[in-house]
Amino acid sequence: MKKVLMTLLGVCFYPVMVWASNGKDQPDFQLGSGLQDSMVVQQNRPLTIWGKAPAGKSLSIQADWMDSPVLVKAAPGGDFLCMVPVPAVQPGDYTPHRIDVTDGAAAITLHNVLIGELWLCSGQSNMQFSMKEVVDANNEVAAANHPNLRLLNVGLNFSATPYDSFSGKWTACRPATVKDFSGVGYYFGRELQQKLNVPVGIIFSGIGASAAQAYVPQPVLAADTMLYRVYLQPYLNSPRSKEKIDGGFSFEKVTRPFLLYNALIYPLRHFNIRGVCWYQGEANRKEREPYTKLTQTLIQSWRQTFGQNELPFYYVQVAPYFLEMEDPTLADYAFFREAQEKVATLNNTAMVTTIDVGEAKNLHPHNKKPIGIRLAKTALNRTYGQLNVVWRGPQYQHMEVTGKKAIIHFERGTTTGGLQTDDGSAPKFFLIAGADQQFYPAEATIDGSTIIVWSDKVKKPVAVRYAFTNYAVTSLHNREGWPVIPFRTDDWTEPAPKTN
Repeated sequence: MKKVLMTLLGVCFYPVMVWASNGKDQPDFQLGSGLQDSMVVQQNRPLTIWGKAPAGKSLSIQADWMDSPVLVKAAPGGDFLCMVPVPAVQPGDYTPHRIDVTDGAAAITLHNVLIGELWLCSGQSNMQFSMKEVVDANNEVAAANHPNLRLLNVGLNFSATPYDSFSGKWTACRPATVKDFSGVGYYFGRELQQKLNVPVGIIFSGIGASAAQAYVPQPVLAADTMLYRVYLQPYLNSPRSKEKIDGGFSFEKVTRPFLLYNALIYPLRHFNIRGVCWYQGEANRKEREPYTKLTQTLIQSWRQTFGQNELPFYYVQVAPYFLEMEDPTLADYAFFREAQEKVATLNNTAMVTTIDVGEAKNLHPHNKKPIGIRLAKTALNRTYGQLNVVWRGPQYQHMEVTGKKAIIHFERGTTTGGLQTDDGSAPKFFLIAGADQQFYPAEATIDGSTIIVWSDKVKKPVAVRYAFTNYAVTSLHNREGWPVIPFRTDDWTEPAPKTN
């Protein structure tokens, strides 16, 4: 590989960090969490090397692709941090590299380091959902032999203040290592690795049942009037906020504000990641506008944490689910999905829909492969500039009314190849209403790149909804297999929720 001269590397920084001692028989300095054998470092961007050493100690850092080392001196508090250059890699370059850090008397060497693409996956249980649980798990796991796909599973922890270290070990993707890894994360990473033909590293850092506010810094929640009132103030005013926080799991603790950010996201801040995949929402499903604001604020705060104002953030809309209420007319989960969709009004974000791969009576659908692949295709188009890759399904644009029929038009370019259903039958899950705001099941037919909708019970259509109920599992796609995104043409107020 062509060696790259160091530039812009004369500045070193000194963060506050805490690391355990290696012991007397080891070097008296340590590298930060995640700087390990078998890791993937982001190509064509500086790599941060950080850690702990005796105050004033000088260290030399050199990767095998560098012409000369970077020198750094530990700050008075014992912390050191420097950046080293990382070259771009060509497709097919899977060269294993080494990085040496030495004080002249002892050294730490990182082996089998790959240069490629590095992504962070986070969220709650549907992102955590492991490969050993996916559809056809035995065969999928057995075939997951991809040594140039590297995985890092961050151990669960909680902290009341920002924390510097984390547990977890980088591993090559093998059947034994992938079975407990995120299914969505694996399929996303595998698709990227195969399509880009470069090493890919996937970091999973999240936990089931967690709420979005748990991943947002406390000062950020405090600075916003709505978020402070809805999420932070109730917690700070509760006895729970006075408890000593440990690393133990509870379903309640994963919903508390800022604890997971401090322990699962902040410690990753030195990684130069390419982007984020996020799958979360079930824990916040009763919220609407606050959730949209909360998630957008989460994204912006993470961009600040990672020092990337345009950090790509691709997220998954929750799948259809009946919420223990078997009533096909209920739509409260649909209104929440709508609140999720609005998150994508923030720059450099995009939503992946799961409306066709859910299981109506299972909060944790097993079919994770399409989700991971759709996230990867979104990244291939939006982040990597492969504009020929289709990355979204038909998106509602406007409605035209002709007599008793409503004609649904979609955004140009989203009905790639036209519209179709899985079995060639008429589209389902359309509702239509007149001025009385009473919705009725509608007939629908595909007409080129539009859908014609009608019902004998509605003489003058005013509004149409598609898959806008709690647990409609759909089969209407463009010809690239991307589902029509659930929509409503009206802006009528959500009715009060029914209870069991």
